[in-house]
Amino acid sequence: MTEEQLSSNHPPLPPTTEEDRFSWLRLLRSRKVGPATFRRLLREHGSAQNALVALPEMARAAGIEGYEICPTGVIEAELKAAKSVKARLLCLGAADYPDALTDLNDAPPILWAIGDVSVLLKPAIALVGARNCSSLGARMARGLAKDLGEQGHVIVSGLARGIDTAAHLAALETATIAVMAGGVDVIYPAENTDLAHKIASRGLRLSEQPMGMTPQARHFPRRNRIISGLARAVVVVEAAAKSGSLITARDALDQGREVLAVPGHPFDARAAGCNLLIRDGATLVRSAEDVIEALPRKPDQLNEPPQAPEPVVPAPAQQLHAQILERLGPSPIAEDQLLRDIAASAGELGPALVDLELDGRIQRQPGGLLSLAS
Repeated sequence: MTEEQLSSNHPPLPPTTEEDRFSWLRLLRSRKVGPATFRRLLREHGSAQNALVALPEMARAAGIEGYEICPTGVIEAELKAAKSVKARLLCLGAADYPDALTDLNDAPPILWAIGDVSVLLKPAIALVGARNCSSLGARMARGLAKDLGEQGHVIVSGLARGIDTAAHLAALETATIAVMAGGVDVIYPAENTDLAHKIASRGLRLSEQPMGMTPQARHFPRRNRIISGLARAVVVVEAAAKSGSLITARDALDQGREVLAVPGHPFDARAAGCNLLIRDGATLVRSAEDVIEALPRKPDQLNEPPQAPEPVVPAPAQQLHAQILERLGPSPIAEDQLLRDIAASAGELGPALVDLELDGRIQRQPGGLLSLAS
C-alpha cells in the first residue's frame, strides 16, 4: 500500500470478493473493534484476514484474557438474514458506498441497505426533531420535507416518532432515507412498520448495526452521526434543550455541515433546543427557501409557494409515557413492579422506556431499577 493509502483519512481499499467481505464483517463484529479500530487494523495489517489473525495476540498484549474473534457462524447467520430481506452490503471505499460519509474519521466500514441505493447519489438534507412533537412542529416538518424534496433533495431522518415520521411521510413521493439505530431489518418503533416498508420500496433504509439487532439507547447517538454525515445540512425542527437532535446538530458542526433550526415559543420546552442553536449561530428557518439559501451554492429558484401540509396526530404512545412518568419518582423501583402498576405489556413498556431514557427523563439504576432523571 502507498503512503497515501495508509493515511488515516484515506478510505481503505474495499473488499472485492465474497471471502473479503466475510472477513470485513467478521473483523468489525469482533469485540472491541469499532470504526476507528477497524481502519487502524487494516492500515497496520493490510487486510481484514491478516488483522483477524493478529487480533487475539493484540488483545492479550492489551491485558484482555480469553479474547476470541467473532465466530464464523455469527457472520454466516447475518449474511443469511440479509439475503432473506434483500439487504445489500455497502463497504467503505466501494463505488456504491455513500460518498458523503467517506471523509468522516468514524465513517462506518459497512452499511446494510434495503431499497434504492441510487438515492445516495442525490444531494441530501436531514430533518430531525422531537418524538413528542407539537402539531405545528409536525406540520412544519412535513412542509419543509415536501418543498425540499420537490427541489431535488433527498430527505434524511431516523424513522423515529414525531418529526422524523412527518418528514419521511412527506418525502415518500420524492426520495427519503431512513437511518436506523438497530438492524436494517428491525423496524423501531413498530408503529412505523408500514412507513418503513414504503421507504424501502421508494427510497432507502440504512444501518451499520448487525442484522436482527434490536436498537438500544447507546445505538442512537451512533446513528445520528450517519444522519448528519449523509446530509449537506441538518435542520432541527423541534428539540428540547437536552435531546438526541442536538447531538445530531453537534455531529453536523463537527463534520462541517450546515446547521439550521426552526424557532419556537420561549415557553415551549420542545423549542428550547432550537432556540439555543439559533442563539449560538444556527441559521433560522421559516421555509424551504431559507434552507436552500443557506447551502454553499447558488440558491435554486422557488417559483411556487409552500403547500399547506396536513396536520399529524400525536402518537398514542404519549399516554403511556405520561403514565410511566407519573408512577416513577426519585426513589428507584423495579421494572417488573412498574409493569404491574401501569398494567402494560412488556412489549409496550420496553419501547416507551427507551424513548424516555433517550429524552433524558428517566434513568436506569444498578440492578435493573428505574427512576426519574435527577
